[in-house]
Amino acid sequence: MKKVYETEIINVGGRAGEVHSPNNDFSYKVTSPGTKKDNATNPEQLFAAAYSTCFNSALISVMKQEKVQGESTVDAHITLDNDPNTGYQLAARLDVEIKGVDQQETERLAKMAHQVCPYSKAIRNNVDVTLKVI
Repeated sequence: MKKVYETEIINVGGRAGEVHSPNNDFSYKVTSPGTKKDNATNPEQLFAAAYSTCFNSALISVMKQEKVQGESTVDAHITLDNDPNTGYQLAARLDVEIKGVDQQETERLAKMAHQVCPYSKAIRNNVDVTLKVI
């Protein structure tokens, strides 16, 4: 396997700290979900941003491959759940829309994207993911 890209992000202080790149080009305060703090995010929001972006990129690639035109949008909903037996775990719902494409075709393309998206592959069989066509 050939490495295409690598990045590094450092966390200091857990959910009450910050994340930053070694050169500080990327820097955010971090907080727990539900905690209000100016200019702060949480791991679930960062995951939602990353997953929606990665999935939409995979969807756009699949659309090109299948010669389908339209503007796609992916809205990622990430929940942090607490199971009394297994502890904290994530779940995801991806709301997928392709303007100008019918629901059945959008569903087919979303399923194809789910098979090739690196984030979908990374969490497969570990995180519940629901695809919802809008």
